[in-house]
Amino acid sequence: MQTLAVDIASTFVDDAAALVAGLGRAVLKLAMGPIDRIANACDIAGVLAERRATFRMWRANRSRIRHGGRRFSLLGRLSPFRHLAHLT
Repeated sequence: MQTLAVDIASTFVDDAAALVAGLGRAVLKLAMGPIDRIANACDIAGVLAERRATFRMWRANRSRIRHGGRRFSLLGRLSPFRHLAHLT
């Protein structure tokens, strides 16, 4: 009986975290939309499209390599500066 209660509680926490992450992503996309449109309009040399393709390939490689547990960082996922980590 106790394991059922723990399973229900952990499922609720996981669902709540996924809901918060999804809502945060939606709000961030809504807030960053105008900035992205301006950046795409100013991108003459196609640098942004190239960086996005490189990032997608890197992310696909990383997901294939990662076998261990998944680290969940809400601030890391919702940060508008998360794609600038390579500049440090």
